[in-house]
Amino acid sequence: MLDQDKIKKAVTSIIESIGEDPNREGLIDTPKRVAEMYAELFAGLGVDPTEELKVGYELGHREMVIIRDIPFYSMCEHHLLPFYGTVDIGYIPGMNGRVVGISKLARVVEIVARRPQIQERLTTEIADTIMEGMSPSGVVVVVQAQHLCMIMRGVEKPGSSIVTSAIRGAFMARPETRMEFLSLLKNK
Repeated sequence: MLDQDKIKKAVTSIIESIGEDPNREGLIDTPKRVAEMYAELFAGLGVDPTEELKVGYELGHREMVIIRDIPFYSMCEHHLLPFYGTVDIGYIPGMNGRVVGISKLARVVEIVARRPQIQERLTTEIADTIMEGMSPSGVVVVVQAQHLCMIMRGVEKPGSSIVTSAIRGAFMARPETRMEFLSLLKNK
């Protein structure tokens, strides 16, 4: 579990290490604020996102379901700087036609994003969670994000974005199904 006292001490040490006074008026509560922020930003640690998918409805629906533009915020595990963007998810219910409430998919994204991450793993974990938790015929996940570690440091390339995808089941096996999903995404 997240240890806020350790985070406060570490942040105090960082403030001192950059040559600042941790007792200066503007910085005195910074260690506490950072510890509270980290508790929020990493709230997905130790949480099983498949739990969100346990409640569903067997409606007999066998056609593609798409949710687009789910916003997310995550922390790059390499620099502890934010990356953020949107997630598009498409799935085809399994033979039983089981669907879940759309908010459940957004909740899966939130849980997986609230961990130290890299975008490629985030994409894969969302797809694998949906496959495991819903047993659909197929799932596709597309993540588009901007990374502050690329924008404000290093190569400093504002406006650049990274796109990753994870394709499972029917979307992998049937190119026409994959193309249908992509064409529906273009019609935003």
